[in-house]
Amino acid sequence: MTDTKDGFPKALSPPTTKNTLVTTELVERLVKASRQSPRGRIIQPLHKSPAANLHRMLNAIQPGSYIQPHRHLFPPKAESVIILQGEIFVFIFTESGQIETVHTITAGSATIGIDSEPGVYHTFLATRADTVIFEVKPGPYNQADDKDFAPWAPVEGTHGVKKYMTKLYERGKQAETP
Repeated sequence: MTDTKDGFPKALSPPTTKNTLVTTELVERLVKASRQSPRGRIIQPLHKSPAANLHRMLNAIQPGSYIQPHRHLFPPKAESVIILQGEIFVFIFTESGQIETVHTITAGSATIGIDSEPGVYHTFLATRADTVIFEVKPGPYNQADDKDFAPWAPVEGTHGVKKYMTKLYERGKQAETP
């Protein structure tokens, strides 16, 4: 296990084999760990180390898990997300924090993923229990500059997160209504 938050890992240990099968058993273990995590999510890296030049990971997320809006600007990194099971609302923001667009991305639907260029403020929220995404972005990982967190959004674990998330969920539901 790697990097912890409140004594619970943010990510599981990467596989040690040269080839890793993504199995339903692996997904079930990851979902179980996300249910136990105080953050309501956990990552299963598929790349072997933070120094890898391409990061591939599974991310199991429960509704109510907060990912502070962020962008990947310095260094610039594109990011792709494909939903394997469940559903998310994806929020794209302006520089000043206004919601520019909301997308509902659902496993098995007409829209199963999103690819974002570097420098785009974004976040996503799980709308269904046991949501699992496959995420890809360039490495290497350096915690100090991996994400440029939005200064207009509450920091994870601080006052105001619940109110902010409620606002986002409400906006996501409005965007779903034709």
